Amino acid sequence: MNYQETLEYLYTRLPMYQREGKRAYTKDLTNTIRLLEELSNPHQNFKSVHIAGTNGKGTSAHAIASILQSAGYKVGLYTSPHLKKFTERIRINGLEIREDFIIEFVDRIKSTIESIHPSFFEITVGMAFDYFAKERVDIAVIETGLGGRLDSTNVITPEVSLITNIGFDHMDLLGDTLPKIASEKAGIIKPGVPVVIGEKQAETAEVFLRKAEKEGAELMFALPSNYRSETLVPDYLVKNLGGVEAVIKVLRDQGWNISDEQLMEGVKRINEQTGLKGRFQVLSETPLTIADVSHNEDGLRTLFAQISELKARNLHLVFGMVQEKELAPIIDLLPKGAKFYWTESHVPRSLPVEELAIQTVVRGKTGDCYKDVNEAIDAATTRAGSDDLVLITGSTFVVAEIDVL
Repeated sequence: MNYQETLEYLYTRLPMYQREGKRAYTKDLTNTIRLLEELSNPHQNFKSVHIAGTNGKGTSAHAIASILQSAGYKVGLYTSPHLKKFTERIRINGLEIREDFIIEFVDRIKSTIESIHPSFFEITVGMAFDYFAKERVDIAVIETGLGGRLDSTNVITPEVSLITNIGFDHMDLLGDTLPKIASEKAGIIKPGVPVVIGEKQAETAEVFLRKAEKEGAELMFALPSNYRSETLVPDYLVKNLGGVEAVIKVLRDQGWNISDEQLMEGVKRINEQTGLKGRFQVLSETPLTIADVSHNEDGLRTLFAQISELKARNLHLVFGMVQEKELAPIIDLLPKGAKFYWTESHVPRSLPVEELAIQTVVRGKTGDCYKDVNEAIDAATTRAGSDDLVLITGSTFVVAEIDVL
Protein backbone atom coordinates (compact mmCIF):
# COMPACT_ATOMS: atom_id res chain seq x y z
CA MET A 1 0.00 0.00 0.00
CA ASN A 2 1.11 3.57 -0.61
CA TYR A 3 0.63 6.30 2.02
CA GLN A 4 -2.92 7.28 1.04
CA GLU A 5 -3.98 3.65 0.84
CA THR A 6 -2.44 3.04 4.27
CA LEU A 7 -4.38 5.93 5.80
CA GLU A 8 -7.58 4.77 4.15
CA TYR A 9 -7.01 1.32 5.60
CA LEU A 10 -6.62 2.80 9.11
CA TYR A 11 -9.62 5.10 8.81
CA THR A 12 -12.00 2.50 7.40
CA ARG A 13 -10.78 -0.61 9.20
CA LEU A 14 -10.49 0.76 12.74
CA PRO A 15 -13.17 2.31 14.99
CA MET A 16 -12.27 5.98 15.51
CA TYR A 17 -13.63 7.98 18.45
CA GLN A 18 -13.44 11.30 16.61
CA ARG A 19 -15.74 9.90 13.95
CA GLU A 20 -17.95 7.42 15.81
CA GLY A 21 -17.91 8.47 19.45
CA LYS A 22 -18.22 6.03 22.35
CA ARG A 23 -18.53 2.95 20.09
CA ALA A 24 -14.82 3.34 19.39
CA TYR A 25 -13.85 3.70 23.07
CA THR A 26 -12.11 0.59 24.41
CA LYS A 27 -12.64 0.10 28.15
CA ASP A 28 -9.56 -1.94 28.92
CA LEU A 29 -5.88 -2.14 27.98
CA THR A 30 -5.92 -5.69 26.57
CA ASN A 31 -5.50 -4.70 22.93
CA THR A 32 -2.82 -2.14 23.72
CA ILE A 33 -0.80 -4.61 25.76
CA ARG A 34 -1.12 -7.29 23.07
CA LEU A 35 -0.10 -4.85 20.35
CA LEU A 36 2.91 -3.59 22.29
CA GLU A 37 4.02 -7.15 22.97
CA GLU A 38 4.00 -7.75 19.21
CA LEU A 39 6.21 -4.66 18.89
CA SER A 40 8.63 -5.88 21.62
CA ASN A 41 7.31 -3.35 24.15
CA PRO A 42 8.84 -0.16 22.72
CA HIS A 43 7.36 1.96 25.53
CA GLN A 44 9.92 0.44 27.87
CA ASN A 45 12.79 1.89 25.83
CA PHE A 46 12.33 5.64 26.31
CA LYS A 47 11.67 8.03 29.18
CA SER A 48 8.42 9.96 29.24
CA VAL A 49 6.11 12.56 30.75
CA HIS A 50 2.43 11.56 30.96
CA ILE A 51 -0.38 14.15 30.85
CA ALA A 52 -4.11 13.87 31.53
CA GLY A 53 -6.84 16.39 32.30
CA THR A 54 -10.07 17.86 30.99
CA ASN A 55 -8.62 21.10 29.59
CA GLY A 56 -5.07 22.20 28.95
CA LYS A 57 -3.45 18.80 28.49
CA GLY A 58 -2.60 19.40 24.83
CA THR A 59 -1.30 22.88 25.53
CA SER A 60 0.74 21.59 28.46
CA ALA A 61 2.13 18.73 26.38
CA HIS A 62 3.28 21.10 23.63
CA ALA A 63 4.77 23.53 26.17
CA ILE A 64 6.74 20.83 28.01
CA ALA A 65 7.98 19.39 24.71
CA SER A 66 9.06 22.84 23.53
CA ILE A 67 10.93 23.54 26.77
CA LEU A 68 12.75 20.20 26.63
CA GLN A 69 13.58 20.87 23.00
CA SER A 70 15.01 24.30 23.92
CA ALA A 71 17.13 22.50 26.52
CA GLY A 72 18.74 20.47 23.75
CA TYR A 73 16.95 17.16 24.15
CA LYS A 74 15.51 14.97 21.39
CA VAL A 75 11.84 15.06 22.29
CA GLY A 76 8.95 12.91 21.13
CA LEU A 77 5.43 14.34 21.32
CA TYR A 78 2.21 12.34 21.05
CA THR A 79 -1.11 14.23 21.02
CA SER A 80 -4.60 13.76 19.63
CA PRO A 81 -6.70 14.39 17.70
CA HIS A 82 -4.97 15.87 14.67
CA LEU A 83 -6.42 18.92 12.96
CA LYS A 84 -5.23 18.70 9.36
CA LYS A 85 -2.94 15.71 8.91
CA PHE A 86 -2.60 12.35 10.61
CA THR A 87 1.14 12.95 11.00
CA GLU A 88 0.48 15.85 13.43
CA ARG A 89 -0.18 13.28 16.17
CA ILE A 90 3.40 12.01 16.35
CA ARG A 91 6.39 14.37 16.27
CA ILE A 92 10.05 14.47 17.22
CA ASN A 93 11.47 17.94 17.85
CA GLY A 94 8.48 19.36 16.02
CA LEU A 95 8.94 17.25 12.89
CA GLU A 96 5.98 15.06 12.02
CA ILE A 97 6.35 11.28 11.70
CA ARG A 98 7.60 10.14 8.31
CA GLU A 99 5.06 8.74 5.88
CA ASP A 100 7.34 5.84 4.98
CA PHE A 101 7.43 4.78 8.65
CA ILE A 102 3.63 4.75 8.79
CA ILE A 103 3.44 2.57 5.68
CA GLU A 104 6.04 0.15 7.02
CA PHE A 105 4.48 0.04 10.49
CA VAL A 106 0.98 -0.81 9.25
CA ASP A 107 2.35 -3.42 6.86
CA ARG A 108 4.37 -4.96 9.68
CA ILE A 109 1.43 -5.31 12.09
CA LYS A 110 -1.41 -5.83 9.63
CA SER A 111 -1.95 -9.42 10.69
CA THR A 112 -2.15 -8.32 14.33
CA ILE A 113 -4.68 -5.62 13.44
CA GLU A 114 -6.88 -8.15 11.72
CA SER A 115 -6.50 -10.57 14.61
CA ILE A 116 -7.23 -8.37 17.64
CA HIS A 117 -9.36 -5.63 15.98
CA PRO A 118 -7.88 -2.64 17.85
CA SER A 119 -9.28 0.88 17.77
CA PHE A 120 -7.74 3.67 15.72
CA PHE A 121 -6.39 5.25 18.90
CA GLU A 122 -4.77 2.01 20.08
CA ILE A 123 -2.92 1.70 16.79
CA THR A 124 -1.73 5.31 16.85
CA VAL A 125 -0.41 4.84 20.39
CA GLY A 126 1.50 1.73 19.35
CA MET A 127 2.83 3.53 16.29
CA ALA A 128 4.03 6.50 18.36
CA PHE A 129 5.76 4.32 20.93
CA ASP A 130 7.44 2.24 18.22
CA TYR A 131 8.61 5.39 16.41
CA PHE A 132 10.00 7.04 19.53
CA ALA A 133 11.88 3.88 20.51
CA LYS A 134 13.36 3.35 17.05
CA GLU A 135 14.35 7.01 16.77
CA ARG A 136 15.94 6.89 20.24
CA VAL A 137 14.33 9.99 21.71
CA ASP A 138 15.70 11.26 25.00
CA ILE A 139 12.18 11.70 26.34
CA ALA A 140 8.62 11.66 25.01
CA VAL A 141 5.69 13.78 26.15
CA ILE A 142 2.55 11.65 25.99
CA GLU A 143 -0.97 13.08 26.13
CA THR A 144 -3.84 10.79 27.10
CA GLY A 145 -6.89 10.51 24.91
CA LEU A 146 -9.93 10.08 27.18
CA GLY A 147 -9.75 9.69 30.92
CA GLY A 148 -6.56 8.08 32.10
CA ARG A 149 -7.14 4.82 33.96
CA LEU A 150 -8.17 2.89 30.85
CA ASP A 151 -6.48 5.09 28.28
CA SER A 152 -4.23 3.26 25.83
CA THR A 153 -1.30 5.47 26.80
CA ASN A 154 -1.55 4.29 30.41
CA VAL A 155 1.03 1.55 30.01
CA ILE A 156 4.05 3.80 30.40
CA THR A 157 5.96 4.45 33.61
CA PRO A 158 6.89 8.12 33.24
CA GLU A 159 9.40 10.32 35.02
CA VAL A 160 6.52 12.52 36.16
CA SER A 161 2.79 12.73 35.56
CA LEU A 162 0.66 15.87 35.16
CA ILE A 163 -3.10 16.16 35.61
CA THR A 164 -4.05 19.63 34.40
CA ASN A 165 -7.58 20.13 35.73
CA ILE A 166 -10.96 18.45 36.00
CA GLY A 167 -14.12 19.67 34.30
CA PHE A 168 -17.34 18.32 32.86
CA ASP A 169 -16.57 16.62 29.56
CA HIS A 170 -17.14 13.12 28.16
CA MET A 171 -19.48 12.48 31.09
CA ASP A 172 -21.12 9.58 29.23
CA LEU A 173 -17.82 7.72 29.51
CA LEU A 174 -16.04 9.14 32.57
CA GLY A 175 -18.81 9.88 35.06
CA ASP A 176 -21.31 12.59 35.88
CA THR A 177 -19.55 14.24 38.84
CA LEU A 178 -16.16 15.91 39.16
CA PRO A 179 -14.89 13.32 41.70
CA LYS A 180 -15.85 10.47 39.34
CA ILE A 181 -14.09 12.14 36.43
CA ALA A 182 -11.08 12.87 38.66
CA SER A 183 -10.92 9.22 39.67
CA GLU A 184 -10.57 8.21 36.02
CA LYS A 185 -7.86 10.84 35.41
CA ALA A 186 -6.08 9.79 38.61
CA GLY A 187 -5.59 6.39 37.02
CA ILE A 188 -2.34 7.65 35.47
CA ILE A 189 -0.76 8.02 38.94
CA LYS A 190 1.89 5.28 39.18
CA PRO A 191 3.73 3.75 42.15
CA GLY A 192 6.58 6.00 43.17
CA VAL A 193 6.17 8.40 40.22
CA PRO A 194 5.79 12.10 41.14
CA VAL A 195 2.52 13.68 40.05
CA VAL A 196 1.66 17.34 39.55
CA ILE A 197 -1.94 18.57 39.79
CA GLY A 198 -2.18 21.70 37.66
CA GLU A 199 -5.23 23.20 39.37
CA LYS A 200 -6.31 22.54 42.94
CA GLN A 201 -10.07 22.12 43.05
CA ALA A 202 -12.05 21.57 46.24
CA GLU A 203 -14.20 18.84 44.70
CA THR A 204 -11.31 16.73 43.41
CA ALA A 205 -8.24 17.35 45.57
CA GLU A 206 -9.03 14.51 47.98
CA VAL A 207 -9.38 12.05 45.08
CA PHE A 208 -5.81 12.76 43.98
CA LEU A 209 -4.41 12.79 47.50
CA ARG A 210 -5.89 9.34 48.25
CA LYS A 211 -4.66 7.84 44.99
CA ALA A 212 -1.15 9.28 45.40
CA GLU A 213 -0.94 7.98 48.98
CA LYS A 214 -2.08 4.54 47.85
CA GLU A 215 0.59 4.44 45.13
CA GLY A 216 3.37 5.97 47.24
CA ALA A 217 3.64 8.82 44.74
CA GLU A 218 4.76 12.30 45.72
CA LEU A 219 1.97 14.75 44.85
CA MET A 220 2.32 18.50 44.24
CA PHE A 221 -0.42 21.04 43.61
CA ALA A 222 0.99 23.58 41.16
CA LEU A 223 1.16 27.25 42.06
CA PRO A 224 0.00 29.91 39.59
CA SER A 225 2.73 30.92 37.18
CA ASN A 226 4.39 34.32 37.46
CA TYR A 227 5.28 34.14 33.78
CA ARG A 228 4.35 37.11 31.63
CA SER A 229 5.58 37.85 28.11
CA GLU A 230 6.00 41.17 26.31
CA THR A 231 3.51 39.89 23.74
CA LEU A 232 -0.05 38.70 24.20
CA VAL A 233 -0.10 35.39 26.07
CA PRO A 234 -3.53 33.73 25.83
CA ASP A 235 -5.23 33.00 29.13
CA TYR A 236 -5.30 29.27 28.37
CA LEU A 237 -1.50 29.25 28.21
CA VAL A 238 -0.94 31.31 31.35
CA LYS A 239 -3.46 29.15 33.21
CA ASN A 240 -1.51 25.98 32.43
CA LEU A 241 2.01 27.31 32.98
CA GLY A 242 1.99 26.65 36.71
CA GLY A 243 1.61 22.92 36.08
CA VAL A 244 4.18 23.01 33.29
CA GLU A 245 6.72 24.77 35.51
CA ALA A 246 6.13 22.26 38.32
CA VAL A 247 6.80 19.39 35.91
CA ILE A 248 10.03 21.03 34.78
CA LYS A 249 11.08 21.43 38.43
CA VAL A 250 10.55 17.71 39.02
CA LEU A 251 12.62 16.87 35.94
CA ARG A 252 15.39 19.20 37.12
CA ASP A 253 15.41 17.49 40.49
CA GLN A 254 15.84 14.19 38.66
CA GLY A 255 18.90 15.49 36.83
CA TRP A 256 17.49 16.88 33.59
CA ASN A 257 19.44 20.00 32.62
CA ILE A 258 16.90 22.77 31.95
CA SER A 259 17.74 26.42 32.66
CA ASP A 260 15.28 29.22 33.36
CA GLU A 261 16.24 30.79 30.05
CA GLN A 262 15.47 27.55 28.20
CA LEU A 263 12.11 27.32 29.96
CA MET A 264 11.23 30.86 28.87
CA GLU A 265 12.43 30.24 25.32
CA GLY A 266 10.42 27.04 25.10
CA VAL A 267 7.24 28.84 26.16
CA LYS A 268 7.77 31.71 23.75
CA ARG A 269 8.54 29.39 20.81
CA ILE A 270 5.86 26.78 21.48
CA ASN A 271 4.10 27.23 18.13
CA GLU A 272 7.30 27.40 16.14
CA GLN A 273 8.95 24.41 17.82
CA THR A 274 6.01 22.03 18.14
CA GLY A 275 3.53 23.04 15.43
CA LEU A 276 0.77 23.78 17.94
CA LYS A 277 -2.38 24.79 16.05
CA GLY A 278 -5.92 25.81 16.83
CA ARG A 279 -5.34 27.39 20.23
CA PHE A 280 -6.03 31.11 20.13
CA GLN A 281 -4.58 31.00 16.61
CA VAL A 282 -4.70 34.29 14.74
CA LEU A 283 -5.78 33.66 11.15
CA SER A 284 -6.09 37.29 10.04
CA GLU A 285 -5.37 40.72 11.45
CA THR A 286 -8.11 42.73 9.67
CA PRO A 287 -10.62 41.93 10.85
CA LEU A 288 -8.90 40.13 13.70
CA THR A 289 -9.85 36.48 13.17
CA ILE A 290 -9.05 33.84 15.80
CA ALA A 291 -9.60 30.07 15.80
CA ASP A 292 -9.69 28.10 19.04
CA VAL A 293 -10.52 24.44 19.67
CA SER A 294 -12.17 25.05 23.09
CA HIS A 295 -15.23 22.80 23.24
CA ASN A 296 -16.46 22.42 26.82
CA GLU A 297 -17.70 24.74 29.55
CA ASP A 298 -14.40 25.42 31.29
CA GLY A 299 -12.44 25.90 28.09
CA LEU A 300 -15.02 28.19 26.53
CA ARG A 301 -15.38 30.24 29.71
CA THR A 302 -11.62 30.89 29.70
CA LEU A 303 -11.66 31.70 25.98
CA PHE A 304 -14.54 34.17 26.22
CA ALA A 305 -12.89 35.90 29.17
CA GLN A 306 -9.76 36.37 27.06
CA ILE A 307 -11.82 37.62 24.12
CA SER A 308 -13.55 40.22 26.27
CA GLU A 309 -10.17 41.79 27.03
CA LEU A 310 -9.57 42.52 23.34
CA LYS A 311 -12.26 45.24 23.37
CA ALA A 312 -13.50 44.53 19.84
CA ARG A 313 -16.37 46.71 18.62
CA ASN A 314 -18.44 43.67 17.63
CA LEU A 315 -17.94 39.95 18.07
CA HIS A 316 -18.82 37.66 15.16
CA LEU A 317 -18.96 34.13 16.58
CA VAL A 318 -18.72 31.15 14.22
CA PHE A 319 -19.80 28.22 16.37
CA GLY A 320 -20.41 24.48 16.06
CA MET A 321 -20.51 21.51 18.43
CA VAL A 322 -20.52 17.72 18.60
CA GLN A 323 -23.59 15.74 19.63
CA GLU A 324 -22.61 14.38 23.05
CA LYS A 325 -22.36 17.73 24.81
CA GLU A 326 -24.96 19.08 27.22
CA LEU A 327 -26.04 22.06 25.18
CA ALA A 328 -27.81 24.38 27.61
CA PRO A 329 -24.88 25.40 29.86
CA ILE A 330 -22.61 25.91 26.86
CA ILE A 331 -25.17 27.98 24.95
CA ASP A 332 -25.68 30.12 28.04
CA LEU A 333 -21.95 30.90 28.03
CA LEU A 334 -22.03 32.40 24.54
CA PRO A 335 -21.43 36.14 24.80
CA LYS A 336 -24.56 38.25 24.74
CA GLY A 337 -24.65 40.74 21.92
CA ALA A 338 -22.47 38.68 19.59
CA LYS A 339 -23.50 38.09 16.01
CA PHE A 340 -23.85 34.31 15.62
CA TYR A 341 -23.01 32.08 12.65
CA TRP A 342 -24.00 28.49 13.44
CA THR A 343 -22.14 25.76 11.59
CA GLU A 344 -21.20 22.07 11.66
CA SER A 345 -18.29 19.86 10.68
CA HIS A 346 -18.42 16.94 8.29
CA VAL A 347 -17.73 14.21 10.85
CA PRO A 348 -20.70 11.99 11.84
CA ARG A 349 -20.50 13.14 15.49
CA SER A 350 -21.11 16.75 14.55
CA LEU A 351 -24.31 18.36 15.85
CA PRO A 352 -26.44 19.22 12.80
CA VAL A 353 -26.54 22.98 12.38
CA GLU A 354 -30.34 22.99 12.21
CA GLU A 355 -30.54 21.35 15.63
CA LEU A 356 -28.00 23.78 17.05
CA ALA A 357 -30.07 26.68 15.72
CA ILE A 358 -33.23 25.32 17.37
CA GLN A 359 -31.49 24.82 20.71
CA THR A 360 -29.96 28.29 20.67
CA VAL A 361 -33.09 30.17 19.66
CA VAL A 362 -35.06 28.74 22.60
CA ARG A 363 -32.31 30.16 24.86
CA GLY A 364 -32.53 33.59 23.30
CA LYS A 365 -29.67 33.47 20.80
CA THR A 366 -30.28 33.58 17.07
CA GLY A 367 -27.99 33.41 14.07
CA ASP A 368 -27.63 32.25 10.50
CA CYS A 369 -26.90 28.62 9.58
CA TYR A 370 -24.05 27.38 7.40
CA LYS A 371 -23.28 23.78 6.45
CA ASP A 372 -19.58 24.54 6.08
CA VAL A 373 -17.35 26.49 8.46
CA ASN A 374 -15.58 28.30 5.63
CA GLU A 375 -18.88 29.65 4.32
CA ALA A 376 -19.66 30.86 7.84
CA ILE A 377 -16.26 32.54 8.12
CA ASP A 378 -16.71 34.23 4.73
CA ALA A 379 -20.07 35.59 5.85
CA ALA A 380 -18.67 36.80 9.16
CA THR A 381 -15.62 38.52 7.66
CA THR A 382 -17.77 40.17 4.98
CA ARG A 383 -20.01 41.70 7.63
CA ALA A 384 -17.27 42.52 10.13
CA GLY A 385 -15.75 45.97 10.38
CA SER A 386 -12.00 46.51 10.64
CA ASP A 387 -12.21 46.83 14.43
CA ASP A 388 -14.49 43.81 14.89
CA LEU A 389 -13.43 40.30 15.95
CA VAL A 390 -14.29 37.02 14.23
CA LEU A 391 -13.96 33.97 16.50
CA ILE A 392 -14.31 30.34 15.35
CA THR A 393 -14.75 27.81 18.15
CA GLY A 394 -16.95 25.18 19.84
CA SER A 395 -15.54 22.02 18.26
CA THR A 396 -12.11 20.70 17.36
CA PHE A 397 -13.59 19.35 14.15
CA VAL A 398 -15.11 22.66 13.10
CA VAL A 399 -11.70 24.35 13.57
CA ALA A 400 -9.97 21.49 11.72
CA GLU A 401 -12.02 22.19 8.59
CA ILE A 402 -10.93 25.82 8.27
CA ASP A 403 -9.18 26.11 4.91
CA VAL A 404 -6.53 28.60 6.00
CA LEU A 405 -5.59 26.92 9.29
